[in-house]
Amino acid sequence: MGWIFLLLAGAFEVVGVIAMNLINKYRNLQSYILLFIGFILSLGSLSLAMENLPMGLSYAVWTGIGTIGGTIIGMLFYGESKDWKRISFIGIILTAVIGLKLTS
Repeated sequence: MGWIFLLLAGAFEVVGVIAMNLINKYRNLQSYILLFIGFILSLGSLSLAMENLPMGLSYAVWTGIGTIGGTIIGMLFYGESKDWKRISFIGIILTAVIGLKLTS
């Protein structure tokens, strides 16, 4: 069950990052509400995940999902660079997170 909460925490982290971008563009109440809901659900889910999973692993996976998810969303929907170097570094982050899981 911890892994489900951890994946949800990462997904809600991405929602929070999307909301930050919306705030920069529109500065409306809906964007702020989405930001707070995304981050509250993210931290709440992370807390639940850490009841069953080690802190270091949980934090690494959570930040990895947020980083990779935010970068991919930026590339797909906000016109950010899709340079092969960026994609390679996403792969490095993913490899590091998987490595932490395999060694813990």
